[in-house]
This record gives sequence, structure tokens and C-alpha cells, in this order.
Amino acid sequence: MSLTEIIGPVMIGPSSSHTAGAARLGRLALACWGEDPLESVEIFLRGSFAYTSYGHGTDRALVAGLLGMAPDDIRLRNALSIAKELQFNYRFDVEEVDGAHPNSARFVFTGKDNRTLEVIGASIGGGAVELQEIDGFKVSVSGELPSLITIHRDTHGVVAAITKLFAEMEINIATLSLYRKSKGGMASLVIELDLPSPPDDSVKQAMERAHPSIIRVLPLYAQGGTSR
Repeated sequence: MSLTEIIGPVMIGPSSSHTAGAARLGRLALACWGEDPLESVEIFLRGSFAYTSYGHGTDRALVAGLLGMAPDDIRLRNALSIAKELQFNYRFDVEEVDGAHPNSARFVFTGKDNRTLEVIGASIGGGAVELQEIDGFKVSVSGELPSLITIHRDTHGVVAAITKLFAEMEINIATLSLYRKSKGGMASLVIELDLPSPPDDSVKQAMERAHPSIIRVLPLYAQGGTSR
């Protein structure tokens, strides 16, 4: 049992699920978007996130995460005013979805170039989070380990090309999960790396070149992980 499991996460409170987890979730969703200029983010709150968010600071925590703050960042308490100063364009809404996790949110990012990205994730307790869907792909990503996610066409050889690449680079794969929308359609590969720190950008670039069916690669480098 880890120290975090015994005493809880290092965080700005009051709630590990509704505050620390929310900040971590926002930060992990931002990592999915990447560094492209952002026009706006819509945040659709679900379940208890929608009904207890203001008392627990969930709104501030989610915006803090979207601004890149960790759960223990002292600025989290003032995240909304900081967002206003930075002219960070966000909007909250509420939605009811059957079967949705009770502490979850859907993020809709829109870029300056009109590119969009939809991310769904949940705060699953004790400050831990799970990304559950990225642009319609069902996934399960905790953010505890450096992770890379491919978006690719469902053709033969993609998984073999990726595993061969990591074998050649002598990087151990901790977990590897394949998701697809339909046979021959679009697919996604989630790879968690057994590394103590994020790899350099050359790994992402090598993955993008590993197979012609790979359209893009999203790096998630422990953005949702435990605060240090």
C-alpha cells in the first residue's frame, strides 16, 4: 500500500474526488488537446459533479487543471479569477447521461483553427482519475504512467510496428490496449510506458512514422498523476 493510499493525495481541498480529482482530470484532458492555440472549452458536468461542484470547488479545480495547475497548486483557489485575467474562454453546462460515472465530465475543446476534440473522464476516488473516451474512442487511461495514444486506421501491422519500435528503443511497455469503432474503421492504441519520467519528443515522432495508418499520436505524460 502506497503512502498516498494511506494519507490521501497532496492537494488543495476540500475533497479528494471533487477537488483534487477534478484538477487532475482537467489537466489530463488538456494534455489530450496538446499545445495548439485554444479558442474555448465547454465542460459538461455529470452526476454529483453537476450538483455539488460549487460547494466542493469542482468548478475551480477543473478550470485550474485546464490551466495546467496540479492538484496541490496554491493558485487553484483563485483559478476562476486567473482564467478571467488570462481571457481563458470556458463555459460550464450540465448533462444527464444514463450509465455515466457519478463524478465525471465531458470536455469539448475548440481550437483557433476550428479543430475540435472531445474528452470524457471521471474522478474515481482518492484523487485518482480515469480518461474514459477520447473523440468517441472508449479508453481507460489513469495518467499515472507516461502514456501515448495513437489514432489510426484499423489495418494489419500497426500493433506489430509499435511493439517492434519500443523493443528497438529498449523501452518496456507496461500496458497496451487496443480499441476500435468498427472493423476496418478508426482505431486507437493506448500504451503506458514503464518509465520513471516522460520520454523525449523523439519517441512520439518515431511512433508517428512507425506505420502509414497512424494519423496522430497524443502524448499523456503523467499529467494526471499523483502530485509530488
